Amino acid sequence: MTQTCSRIEAVFRERGPKGQLAFMPFIAAGDPDLPRTGELLKALAGAGADLIELGFPYSDPIADGPVIQASYTRALAQKTTVDGIFEMVGSLKQESMPPLVAMVSYAIIFRHGTDRFIEQASQAGFSGFIVPDLPSEEASELAPQMQAAGLDLIQLLAPTTTAQRTESIVAHSSGFIYCIAVSGTTGERDQVAGELIEQLKSLKQKTKTPLAVGFGIGKPEHLDPLRGVADGAIVGSAIVKHLQQLSDGGKSFEETLQEIEAFARSMAEAAHQE
Repeated sequence: MTQTCSRIEAVFRERGPKGQLAFMPFIAAGDPDLPRTGELLKALAGAGADLIELGFPYSDPIADGPVIQASYTRALAQKTTVDGIFEMVGSLKQESMPPLVAMVSYAIIFRHGTDRFIEQASQAGFSGFIVPDLPSEEASELAPQMQAAGLDLIQLLAPTTTAQRTESIVAHSSGFIYCIAVSGTTGERDQVAGELIEQLKSLKQKTKTPLAVGFGIGKPEHLDPLRGVADGAIVGSAIVKHLQQLSDGGKSFEETLQEIEAFARSMAEAAHQE
């Protein structure tokens, strides 16, 4: 019996044999508001994004740096709700969108109702969840529920993750594993740490699940060291910072959208080099 792969897995299967990296930009839902979040998602798709990570704003972010924290604060000020996010995503034409991955706190899922959250996410068109604060014992319960709904459960693996925890993450992650480039919070860095490359090489010996790197990836030149050891690159703060300019009143949404689209296209082109 042939096992079909998920939409997320299909992206990596397409890029990997060509020696390319999958490019995954991040934005927060509701910044500057949900209708314009929809416009941003379509612009990122048009700029060559292979997957898009959409953050569910949370008042107590787990590992987000100041740029993304501020984005979440702006989204919450707009009274962004879980139901509103699902409605906005569901209104998009999914056939023209790459797989959407929700970055969402387990506290939000639990408060909303796990079964209800999974069902609504699946119906809206999400392809998977990244749950940064998910305990390993909860992952073993959540993973089968998500799999039954056709969704991938993606977990974060940090440079400081213990060997035991790494085994659990490898066992319960699907779609890809989110590899944190550096210890600390999200945000742009000057270069990719050499320790990360060694960790990626080690992980490649333990799992066939694709490895995507985030936290600190913000320039096309950051992608070169990842070729051959990682399968994808996640870019958040370098994109979200453009929305701060919009919030400050320095630029119109149209100008901001063009800047984000141009930056995303440059990152996608770099990621897709063979």
